[in-house]
Amino acid sequence: MNTLYTWIGNTDIKNMQQNEHAAISTIALQNPQAFDRIFIFANDWESDWKPYEKWLIKLLREASRPYDNVAIFKANIAGPTDYPTIIRETEKWISKLSEESEELYINITSGTPAMSVASVLVGKGKHNTYFIQSKRDNTIEKVDVPVDFGETYVKSAAKSIADKAVKAPSSHKQFDNITAQSQIMRSLITKAKRVAESELELPALVLGETGTGKEVIANAIHAASPRAGKPLKTVNCGALPESLVDSILFGHVKGAFTGANEKHEGLFEQANGGTLFLDEVGELTPSVQVKLLRALQQGEITRVGDKKTITVDVRIIAATHRDLLELVEQGEFREDLFYRLAVGLLHVPPLRERLEDIEPLVLELVDELNQAANKYPGYQSKNISEKGIKFIKSQPWHGNIRELWNTINRAFLWSDAETITDVDIRNALIIRNPTTDESDVSLSLGQRVDINNLVEKYKKKYVKAAMKAAGNNKTKAAKMIGLNSQQVITKWIEALGIEIE
Repeated sequence: MNTLYTWIGNTDIKNMQQNEHAAISTIALQNPQAFDRIFIFANDWESDWKPYEKWLIKLLREASRPYDNVAIFKANIAGPTDYPTIIRETEKWISKLSEESEELYINITSGTPAMSVASVLVGKGKHNTYFIQSKRDNTIEKVDVPVDFGETYVKSAAKSIADKAVKAPSSHKQFDNITAQSQIMRSLITKAKRVAESELELPALVLGETGTGKEVIANAIHAASPRAGKPLKTVNCGALPESLVDSILFGHVKGAFTGANEKHEGLFEQANGGTLFLDEVGELTPSVQVKLLRALQQGEITRVGDKKTITVDVRIIAATHRDLLELVEQGEFREDLFYRLAVGLLHVPPLRERLEDIEPLVLELVDELNQAANKYPGYQSKNISEKGIKFIKSQPWHGNIRELWNTINRAFLWSDAETITDVDIRNALIIRNPTTDESDVSLSLGQRVDINNLVEKYKKKYVKAAMKAAGNNKTKAAKMIGLNSQQVITKWIEALGIEIE
C-alpha cells in the first residue's frame, strides 16, 4: 500500500478555486506509482476542505487512479509556525502511516516552512519514506535529503562545545554585567564609565597583564558611549604582517603594490563614526606610530599609494600588556603617541589582586560552559565544589581569566562527575616552572649589599607563595620549594616570622 502524507497550503486552495493544479494535485496525478491513500492535514480554510476533497477525487477518478481514500484531517496544532505542536502531530501521523504502508511519500512543498521542516526531521527516521515535491512547471521530483540528522546534530553540538572551549569567555558585556565585587574592580569600572560617557570622547589606553580582560573593558566603553550604534572594529597589532600593516589600518588604492587589484578601505575608514580597538598597540612599528599619531591629532589618514588625505571620525581605544613607558625610554614607542593615547588611562588588575571576584567569575564561566554543552545529547550540567573554589582562590593565575577559563575547561573535560572537586582543578592545572634571573650581577666599588637580607626576602616570598598554593598543607608546600619535610618548612616559617592565614 502506497500512501501520500501532505499538509495543505494556501496555493493548493486558491488554485483549486480556479481549477488549476498546485503541489498536492500535481503529485497525486503525476507520481509514477498511484497512491492507495492520500492523507491531507490542515489547520485553516476549513470551509474549503470538502470542496477540495471533491475536486481532487474528481481528478483522480478521471485519471483512473484510486480515489476512495482521500481525506483532509484537522491538525491539532497551536498555529502554522508552532514547532512543538507541529512536530508532535507530525510524529504521530508519520509513525502511524509508515507502519501501515509499504511506501510512504511525504510532500514537502505544501504548508509552512515549519511543517516542511517537521516532515523532513520525522520522515528521515523511517525506513520506508520518500520525500517528493512539485516544481513551478507542475512537474514532480523525488528529493534526496542525504543527512543523518542524529549524527549531524551530535557533530554540530560537539563543534559548538569545541568552539566555546577554544574561545575566550563571552566579551560582549556592558559595565553592569562585568564582575566587579572587589574594590579595585569597582574603581576601574567607575573610571571606565567616565571615559565612555565623556562628551570629548577622548582616546583610552587600557593596560594590564595578558588574560585580564582588556578587550572586555574596551567593548564596554564602546557600548556605553555615544558611538554605541556605530561600528566597533578590533585588530591585534601584534598579529599584523609588517608588510601589510599600513594597508590594513589605512587602506590602499588600486595598483599601490603587487596584488592590490582594487581599492581597499582600511580599518580607520571601516570604523568611521565608531571605535577602533588597537590591541597590543606596543607592537606597532615606529613608521606606523607616526601615521597613528597623525590620525589621532588631525583626524586624517592617507591610503597606501594615494596622495590625498581622508578625514575620519574614529575614537581610539588601545591596549597592551607591555610597559609602554619602558618602551618609550628605550626609543621603541613614541612618547608623544603614548601621552596622546593615555588620556583615559585604565589599569585592569590581575586576577590575584581581585580575590572577591574569583567565585562569581568561576560561576559565570561554569554557566557558559554548561550552556554550550547542554546542546549535546545526554550532557549533565556540572558545578564546582566549595573546596574546588577555595583551591582556585589559592592559585596565582599568572595567565589570569584566560588561564582560569582554560583550566575549568580541562577539568570539565577530564571528569565525568557532576561536581568538579579541588582534585579535578589541581589535575587540570598546567604546571609552570619558576623562572630564574640569570642576568649577570655587577657591583660598583664601595657598594654594599646585605646578601643575607636578600636571601631571607626571597625565602619569605617563596614560603608564603607555596603555603598559599598548597592550601597551608606544609608537606605539599615543602615539596614545592625543594625542602625535605614539613618540619623544615615549619622552622623556616617561625624563623622568618611568617604569618599563615
